[in-house]
Amino acid sequence: MSGERLRLMAVHAHPDDESSKGAATTARYAAEGVDVLVVSCTGGERGSVLNPAYGEFEGGLDEMHALRRVEMAAAAQALGIQQEWLGFVDSGLPEGDPLPPLPEGCFALVPLEEAAAPLVELIRRFRPHVVTTYDPSGGYPHPDHIMCHRVSVEAWAAAGDPERYPDRGEPWTPLKLYYNAGFSLPRMRAVHEALLEAGRESPFGEWIESREAREIPQREVTTRIECADYFDQRDAALRAHATQIDPDGFFFAVPREVELARWSTEEYELAESRVPTNLPEDDLFAGIRETV
Repeated sequence: MSGERLRLMAVHAHPDDESSKGAATTARYAAEGVDVLVVSCTGGERGSVLNPAYGEFEGGLDEMHALRRVEMAAAAQALGIQQEWLGFVDSGLPEGDPLPPLPEGCFALVPLEEAAAPLVELIRRFRPHVVTTYDPSGGYPHPDHIMCHRVSVEAWAAAGDPERYPDRGEPWTPLKLYYNAGFSLPRMRAVHEALLEAGRESPFGEWIESREAREIPQREVTTRIECADYFDQRDAALRAHATQIDPDGFFFAVPREVELARWSTEEYELAESRVPTNLPEDDLFAGIRETV
């Protein structure tokens, strides 16, 4: 393995997730010469237009699918990373009480082994040393995020086993699996307090005290990646998803100087490692660089 390039695979549910979860990390590693591949499980076809400045969208699922592919290509270019699609159909976010059934044929209803097979194949082809994905809760309870976790863990476990998915390429064993630790209540609170100290209005105060915030499970952070130099690329990738991201909205509410002073990292939870490592970490490839 001596002299081999490091490889990182980030598995996400929809286009735009890669830009709101770990984007600066992937931009940093790509800039440092790591091969970075973002995998989008679905096409985001059922995503609503969330940017009020975008205007009306008249098309159906096919038109939204095509539009989000264009947005994803622009985001990948902004981050300097590669990107591939698994090809499943967005499940949408069910709303109502009781919740309506999920649409037939959507990603969340695909049998696990069928849904994991193309990711196993992609892992065996790209041969990542590190895989990142979502924790068992999905980060929030979208059915595609929960399914993304299930598929990623299945593929992580199976890709190196020649007895499993034997028609999906030569086995490859990734060395570390991480969960994104994006919606951190301590992070939100720190930024909120910094804004108030600076005499600025905080958009987070009401949310921090909300029941929704209190109910988000707080995962253990094991790994913090310093990536402040890549926040501009992260923001450009977010803006590339023009149907989804309001350029005057939540993601851009914190002035850059406050962000840099209070929270210049992105956080991860080390879920499994096949190499020795010491916690806490400041590098997703800790324990791997010595052998690759």
